[in-house]
Amino acid sequence: MTAAQAARSESLNIYEKGEILDYRAVHFCGRASAKKTQADMNAHSKNFGFDDEQGDYKVVMGDHLAYRYEVLDVLGKGSFGQVVRCIDHLTGSLVAVKIIRNKKRFHAQALVEIKILKNLCEWDPEDTHHFIRVTHSFYFRGHLCLATELLSMNLYEFVRANKYKGLSLNIIRRFTKQILSSLNLLGRKSVIHCDLKPENILLASPTRAEIKVIDFGSSCFEREKIFTYIQSRFYRAPEVILGMTYGLPIDMWSLGCILAELHIGYPIFPGENEQEQLACIMEIFGPPGPEFLAGCSRRKLFFETSGAPIKYVSTKGHRRYPNSKTLAQALRSKDEAFVSFVGACLQWEPARRLTPEQALSHEFVTGHHRRRARVAGPRV
Repeated sequence: MTAAQAARSESLNIYEKGEILDYRAVHFCGRASAKKTQADMNAHSKNFGFDDEQGDYKVVMGDHLAYRYEVLDVLGKGSFGQVVRCIDHLTGSLVAVKIIRNKKRFHAQALVEIKILKNLCEWDPEDTHHFIRVTHSFYFRGHLCLATELLSMNLYEFVRANKYKGLSLNIIRRFTKQILSSLNLLGRKSVIHCDLKPENILLASPTRAEIKVIDFGSSCFEREKIFTYIQSRFYRAPEVILGMTYGLPIDMWSLGCILAELHIGYPIFPGENEQEQLACIMEIFGPPGPEFLAGCSRRKLFFETSGAPIKYVSTKGHRRYPNSKTLAQALRSKDEAFVSFVGACLQWEPARRLTPEQALSHEFVTGHHRRRARVAGPRV
């Protein structure tokens, strides 16, 4: 109906009867049972009563967003705001709507995310590179909102559903190919995801091994890097921890960490802080070389002037020793191709890591293991 028609509805409160006139078309006004927030015109600091103390929108089940979406439940919350599951009453489909916190810095980064997501739709019109699809972006009561397709569980939840026993290499290979397809396109367009982790890779359906990469809230174009503090700690590349210039290879480091976790059932580098995070890495790969450390602005926090790691004991009294275990031991795998692939992602030097394009040709991904050279014996 038109806004003028909808404005005569008794289900609207006084504030909504004025607000609704800004909308060309109205698809949903809220359930009669919804306990709508009543606007307080004196509460300027709390967005007239629509926001809480942190600037998050007060979500009401059964109420509307922008007179189009019906809120069903909250899917998750984070520093950026919250994500809610909705019915889109224009299309009749289920969607996820990300409601950005009403703060300037979150708003500015959300605009970057929307720009990248819309670019991805243009770069991947056939939807073959496994990115979440954005369907609509809009403002509602001072909040920037982003509607996307609704997906299934994330890979962390998938591993948890498997009782943290880890997944088979066959299914990990299928996920790897799809993630690499995403990273390959991002690389060609010079976009860094900046927060790859199991929680940000979702199954498109609970019945198929098809995934989608989500959450570009920390992403940036390589030439327009915004943050120095990026990536979730367990998946954070060493150059980010050490204050070195970073680029596209940080996503390949995260991929290596993700694949390891999918196989063993828990993070391969579970540092309680950045000191232990580096200790976890050195436990397998040893300390970085002096040339690498020379370009790190934060090296003095973690290393002596000699280049030796500063000794660290965790809050649980545990100390990790450099080079005390092999990657194969950490991965609990005898599959040479898998160990080789993860190792090629987890190189100290970013330039030595596989690129997504190179990774797609690796024997673990293709499933075609190279023939090992045979030692020639005497002819009979």
